[in-house]
Amino acid sequence: MENRSEVSEFILIGLTDAPELQVSLFIMFTLIYLITLVGNLGIVALISWDSRLHTPMYFFLSNLSLVDVGYSSAVTPKVMAGLLTGDKVISYNGCATQFFFFGAFATTESFLLASMAYDRYAAVCKPLHYSTTMTSTVCAHLASGAYICGFLTSSIVIGNIFSLSFCRSNVIHHFFCDVPPLLVLSCSDIHNIESIIFILGSFTTFLPFLVIFTSYLLIFITILKINSADSRQKASTCASHLAAVSIFYGTIIFMYFQPSSSHSMDTDKMVSVFYTIFIPMLNPLVYSLRNKDVKNAFRKAVSGQKLQFDYLFS
Repeated sequence: MENRSEVSEFILIGLTDAPELQVSLFIMFTLIYLITLVGNLGIVALISWDSRLHTPMYFFLSNLSLVDVGYSSAVTPKVMAGLLTGDKVISYNGCATQFFFFGAFATTESFLLASMAYDRYAAVCKPLHYSTTMTSTVCAHLASGAYICGFLTSSIVIGNIFSLSFCRSNVIHHFFCDVPPLLVLSCSDIHNIESIIFILGSFTTFLPFLVIFTSYLLIFITILKINSADSRQKASTCASHLAAVSIFYGTIIFMYFQPSSSHSMDTDKMVSVFYTIFIPMLNPLVYSLRNKDVKNAFRKAVSGQKLQFDYLFS
């Protein structure tokens, strides 16, 4: 990487320079990050513990939770450290590593969401063929494909971005190492890289979103034909899922599919907070708390722990 002699570290501007907001933001992001960790890792532990949850839907949900922990952890701890200590410096390799894992896990999530939507389509619209459609082999292939696409895409993007020369400045007008602010700092020709990012981004964003939208549209059509309380509950659950997915894809499309000249770094920072910090916290709430199986498994786990506790101290 030829630009190592030019830039050895970057300075992250962060969300705000106002001292009076630093402590408040640190407390807020710490709480959000703790909720993210507890919620997502709790879902993974619960699904692993309860054999009744060993189904394709919960297999994808546990992977989604792991991915949420991954890309939240790539960004949030550094943001928290900067707010607490005021240290906004990140090394060249640290910047590349942060972007690599964030990009890999975020892209993986995109394909996992599509797999989850297809699974729900198969369960609701093709129930008689569900057991033969969503076999353990198919689920494993879909999940492994999501990870491969995520890490391969991130490797290609990071290889191209960090082959650029950063000779204008080392100040990143963002709170983490992301594509738009890094491209602004480059004094190389970025047109080819922008084309590569657009092509890869279209494949990893619009293709999964098309699968999700089509799947949920067919699900809505199917369940609304059944005039019952259960069908209305399913429609409400699907609507909440689609709302969470729309926020995720909407913010990503806004960030990465507009011309470089149109970017406002202040606006980009605010939008980025949604998909880097808030979405990983919301996913367990959206996909789990309204789910009867997860609630029952949680009650069973709590009851089991209570009985064990009573036995030990009786």
